[in-house]
Amino acid sequence: MAGEKLDQIDRMILAELQADGRMTNVELARRVGISAPPCLRRVRSLEEQGYIRGYHAEVDGQMLGFEVQVFAMVRLTSQAEKDLQSFERQCQDWPLVRECHMLNGEIDFILKCVAPDLTSFQRFLTGDLTAAPNVASVKTSLVIRGAKDEPGVPFEVLEERLKRLA
Repeated sequence: MAGEKLDQIDRMILAELQADGRMTNVELARRVGISAPPCLRRVRSLEEQGYIRGYHAEVDGQMLGFEVQVFAMVRLTSQAEKDLQSFERQCQDWPLVRECHMLNGEIDFILKCVAPDLTSFQRFLTGDLTAAPNVASVKTSLVIRGAKDEPGVPFEVLEERLKRLA
């Protein structure tokens, strides 16, 4: 299991940074119980190993006028690897698509999209998404409200699992 490669301090560093990526190294070191220089070395190592992929601000889309959030379930005509990769590359170029996940089952991809209004989303849906090569069908669901939007991973579940395996 990948989490076993990290010691408890590394996992605490990741949990703290996931909760607040803006804290200073001094504060992070205090929270995990080590001094600042080794804390910074550990953070750099976690970044280099790929455990930390980046840092970002959580922006409120509604405050910026993005009133519409939609999940689009996409079925392709071909699931050949080159066609799957081509669709994934296309999704990278569509600004309204914020997440793209390949699934198994009846649909091939689920896309999380945001738009300022329904007209903008409809223009994207009919002009880009359904018109894209290899797209057989698209079903959409408009988000009415969100009850939970928790980024990252549940570190408490990881720690419990590691205790059971020890």
